[in-house]
Amino acid sequence: MSEMIREILVAAAGEVEAAADERVLKEVEVKYLGKKGLVTGLMNRMRELTPAERPGFGKSVNEAKDTIQRQIDSRRNGLKAQVLMKEVADPFYDPTLPGLPEVEGSLHPLTVITQELEEIFRSMGFIIPDYPEAESEFFNFEALNIPSDHPARDMQDTFWLKDGNLLRTHTSPGQVRAMREFAPPFRAIFPGKVYRYEAVDASHEHTFHQVEGLMVDREVSVANLIHSMKVLLGRIFKRDVKIRLRPGYFPFVEPGFELDIECAVCGGKGCSVCKKSGWVELLPCGLVHPNVIRFGGLDPTEWHGWAFGLGLSRLVMMKYQVNDIRHLMGGDLRFLEQFR
Repeated sequence: MSEMIREILVAAAGEVEAAADERVLKEVEVKYLGKKGLVTGLMNRMRELTPAERPGFGKSVNEAKDTIQRQIDSRRNGLKAQVLMKEVADPFYDPTLPGLPEVEGSLHPLTVITQELEEIFRSMGFIIPDYPEAESEFFNFEALNIPSDHPARDMQDTFWLKDGNLLRTHTSPGQVRAMREFAPPFRAIFPGKVYRYEAVDASHEHTFHQVEGLMVDREVSVANLIHSMKVLLGRIFKRDVKIRLRPGYFPFVEPGFELDIECAVCGGKGCSVCKKSGWVELLPCGLVHPNVIRFGGLDPTEWHGWAFGLGLSRLVMMKYQVNDIRHLMGGDLRFLEQFR
């Protein structure tokens, strides 16, 4: 075994010295010190030794590992120095030129709005648990009063995974998970990314952000729900926001409503974002359906709740007057630098 370690040390030293650049040196490092490297593999030979031999062998292997690592670090520093000296020797090199300015980054507008929204709801007594983006069919559909034969399943296309799970199509699964996790009464919001297999246009994306909100108590009302939403929107936009409430159908609430906000991009005149209507669908909401309360493990004759699903991506569009939702996930620095 000791002879094997010596052979590895000699071979490694030669390859480290022969490495002409950092890429080759990295390959040598992986060959000897990686998870499947030659030195790492020596530890697997430990079972071939007697208990008395193992401590000494393990010490020798660790010493060999340290030796090779020092050689690699030294060679890497030497290669970096060679590159620097080559640059300095360039006849066009001017050490008096100013260095490149440091570019200060910034938070993504979605992150800014999410943090602001979380702070608003915390001040209203809401907790913010986190739940997985890869969901089971039960929590995404069944527990939300959407059985396999329910026509509502045709309302949204789904990204299915090979293991039978799916990428959540809304943040609504948080309702049931929270009712199973926290003792009522409680208030909670669930911000996060959601996925829908649908056509992309100025106001629709296959990947976007939502925040689900839930309040569970012995007595709740639509009036309390509307008040909470007005407080939220007023604090987000820093002004009174014109809204409208109209009946809406959602399997997990009864009664259900659509809360629309006047389009901030066109001021209600009509544009591609609001589809020329002057209004943007922002906040489906309603009183939690008794079946969902039951799936959450609570008695609907004792506990009641209201819930809403806020489109964070659309809220950002209204806040900053962005006319195409695709900008938010596009990664275009020219767009993102505007929010620095």
